[in-house]
Amino acid sequence: MAIQLGRRYTDEKSGVQVLCTKAGDGTLHCDDREMQVQQPRALPSSD
Repeated sequence: MAIQLGRRYTDEKSGVQVLCTKAGDGTLHCDDREMQVQQPRALPSSD
């Protein structure tokens, strides 16, 4: 898995969030748990 530039990674259990400023190979971990990519929030429709 590649770490993606500009993406936020989060650890749900501890609440830690990381913003990636340099892309690379590998994974991010917090307290021996792999951090997950945080999904963007949905914007309200402009109907």
